[in-house]
Amino acid sequence: MSRQGPLASLKVVEFSGLGPAPLAGQLLADLGAEVIAVDRRAAPADPIDINRRGKKSVVLNLKTEAGVAAARRLIAANDVLIEGFRPGVMERLGLGPETCPETLIYARMTGWGQDGPLARVAGHDITYLALSGALHAMGDADRPPVPPMNLVADYGGGTMFLIFGILSAVIERGVSGKGQVVDAAMIDGVPAMMGLIHGMLAQGTWHETRGDNWLDGAAPFYRCYTCADGKFIAVGGLEPQFYALLLDGLNLPADYVASQNDKATWPARAEEFARIFATRPRDAWADVFDGTDACVAPVLTFSEAKTHPHVAARGTFVSPGDVLQSAKAPRFGRSVPDDVTPPSAAGADTAEVLGALGLTDAEIAAATKKAP
Repeated sequence: MSRQGPLASLKVVEFSGLGPAPLAGQLLADLGAEVIAVDRRAAPADPIDINRRGKKSVVLNLKTEAGVAAARRLIAANDVLIEGFRPGVMERLGLGPETCPETLIYARMTGWGQDGPLARVAGHDITYLALSGALHAMGDADRPPVPPMNLVADYGGGTMFLIFGILSAVIERGVSGKGQVVDAAMIDGVPAMMGLIHGMLAQGTWHETRGDNWLDGAAPFYRCYTCADGKFIAVGGLEPQFYALLLDGLNLPADYVASQNDKATWPARAEEFARIFATRPRDAWADVFDGTDACVAPVLTFSEAKTHPHVAARGTFVSPGDVLQSAKAPRFGRSVPDDVTPPSAAGADTAEVLGALGLTDAEIAAATKKAP
């Protein structure tokens, strides 16, 4: 069956792991790339393992010569390799970049990068956020910093920069005819997303004190408030014209706009906003601001988000296998990808994929056999 989408010509082999690398493979597959996951062991199809959707799977025993030989054949037949192990693991398996074709794009996803004093040390999203300076800016001034789930370092500074690197290398290969190693590190990606903040720091308009800035919850016009029903409303009226609409919806004086960015007024204004928002339920406030440019929105739970009229109209969420998940993004006017389907079983495509590479049944059996 032919694939559809803007990346339908791209062939990727992904060595299965956790976190940002599997999401990168999923997003490439979402847009039509043929992604073959190399798994350690066979397993039944799991509809909740969303990062496996759209991928084929082969099981190889990489502790055997036959398994490594099959892996090399598979790598040579693809454009891109994705791996998310600690530095040196692929080399110890005999599958490092030096063993691969010159045209291969070898994409490596780690927290710390391939070199540096922490390169072989464990870490998580919160670890990389802590050392990038970003975590210190998150949360209330009088409490410890609050981690933003694992969206920023793992998936923002990790997955998205891995994909950015892969597609950049694909474009460059079209000029040079050569592949290269892509060293994507979360400790590099998070600071790369902080250009606006670094600019404001240099300008003196952002302070390192948490909860004292435009975008960190200090400003009364860029924060969340509790409503009468205990639910929350998000306010983002940054620009003066949007702030004016916020004031109008709250029945507050229009001349507050003149002092919007006077930090001396922020505490009193925040208390005033909080007192007013506490007088009505969340959805009543959502109705007040619905369709306006005040940048006010109800804070929805995961289960509520799928039914919001705008989200529903765009079909942002889908439920293949009765598992709620995102539709494919972004969207394209011409090269439209296939619909989302549930993930297949680990190892389900071993015979098909390896057979297409020319391996015999005996060679496939040797490459997948468990070591004694």
